[in-house]
Formats: sequence, structure tokens, C-alpha cells
Amino acid sequence: MSKTVFELVDQLPQDNMTVKALRALDFVVPGEWNNLVGFENTIRTVTGETDEELIQQIGERAIYLFNDKSEGYQRALWLYQTIDNADKALGSAALANKVAENVSFLSFLGNITPKAEKAQTIDLSLKLVTELLAFCQINGIPGDSIGDFAASLGDYGGESLMRMAALVCFDGLIPLGPDFILATQSWIQKLSPSDLQSNPSFNAIGGMIPGGSPAGQLGFIGESFNSVSGWMSSFVGDRGLTPQNVLGHLQNFVDISADKVDYVGAFLDMTTNYYEHTGVQTLARRLIERAVAEI
Repeated sequence: MSKTVFELVDQLPQDNMTVKALRALDFVVPGEWNNLVGFENTIRTVTGETDEELIQQIGERAIYLFNDKSEGYQRALWLYQTIDNADKALGSAALANKVAENVSFLSFLGNITPKAEKAQTIDLSLKLVTELLAFCQINGIPGDSIGDFAASLGDYGGESLMRMAALVCFDGLIPLGPDFILATQSWIQKLSPSDLQSNPSFNAIGGMIPGGSPAGQLGFIGESFNSVSGWMSSFVGDRGLTPQNVLGHLQNFVDISADKVDYVGAFLDMTTNYYEHTGVQTLARRLIERAVAEI
């Protein structure tokens, strides 16, 4: 990896478009997400420890575990980073640089086009598979452990729960509407292996997806999505989530016109990296928790 784990955590933004978008989802998972920035600060927050020597030992052990390539932490990070990067179209960096606090993006819409529904449903399902694969890497279990992952969602909290909330809201509800689960399942049933192979997100992470061939991987993707469809449906229903109320809370942080909702999903794809941001925080937490248990 080009950066150490402590550099990754130290360099997390305290306030940018990603952070603003995630803060807008606090109403979905109230109080769950704290934008923990800084490796030492994360150790202190996760452990409650104040002893400097022990904090140093925990940090050193966490760094050792991350650097051990027989563990899955670096592969999990690669997955989080890669799926976010695949979402970004050419010109996204230029757009992101223009986004300031509470700025309107309406003048930039000429450079943005919404994804076709097929592409959006593929990307949603691939982001879900990325979460499954990263979960398996972090926990040292086989990458096809769909049942273990689905069962674990009931225990998700903190930045991991926020990541799933963002997946449901930003990649499901906003671009695909209230029936995004059924729409995605329907599209997956109609997809061919060539549809997958022409998708940039699949090309980015396909080598990590079980199945042995694009046809087998398509089956794995469908099975993975179906395994969590009940959880997602309950998540939306229990919280009364709609595209409208998610958009309404986003409008508290970014100036978004209600008649431009079709573009919001594309805008968020281009200007946020919530998988990588919260993924780094998840990795730091898991590494610190394990380090504490082992020293």
C-alpha cells in the first residue's frame, strides 16, 4: 500500500462533500456516526485509554496487523477504495474542487448525466458485494460467506452502519426510487455476463468476486443481493425512508433543487467517496479492537 494505516486515518477529511453528505444521514441512524479522524485520536476514542505507553503499544500492534499481508485488511481497503473510484466519471475532480460549503451545484449540471437504470442497479449490487467481500477479508472468513455477512448486518453499528445507510439512500433510494430493491432484483435476473463485463465497477473488482466466470459471478451477485433484501426493506420501512425525505435532509447541507433529483445520484457518485472514508474508519476500529485483545 502507498500509505500506512495511520496516515490513512490521519489524513481523513474533517469536512468535505463526503462528510457533509454523511452528516445529512444522521436522521437515518441517529448518533451512530462520529467522523473519527486521526489515528491516535481513534485509539483513545475506541478504547477509552489514556496511558500513553499503552496507546503506543496498541498503535504499533494495529500497524503490524495491517501490514501483515496474510491478513485481509489491505485487501479490504483496496475494495473500499476501488469501488468508490469506479463510480467517478472523468471530470469529477474538477467538479469536486468547485464544491464549497453549502454551494449550489445547479450550474454544473450540464456536465452531469444520470446513470441508466441498468448501470445504477449493477453498481448498487456491486457495492453491496464489495461490503460482503470486505467483511469477509476483515474477519478472515471465506469470500463467499453470504450467510455470515447477512447475519452480521443486525450487529452493524457506527461507521459500518452509516456506510450501509448511505448505500441504501445514495445508491438505492435517490437514483432508483422507493422500489429500488425490486428494481435491482428484476434487472439482475435480466442481466447477461456481457452486461457485467461492460460495467466499469465490475471490471475494477471482478477479480475478487467468487463464481469462477462472469456467469457464475452474476449468480453470486444475485444471491448476495437477495440475501440482504429483507434487511434493506426493513431498514427503509422502519425508518420511513423515501427519496423525498433523504433529499430534504441533503438540502440542509448542499443547495439541491427538488426538480433536479434525477441528477443527485450522479452528483454524489462524482463528489463523494463514502465507502473509502467510512471503510478506513471501520478498518481502524477493527485493527484497534484486535490489537487491544492481543497485547
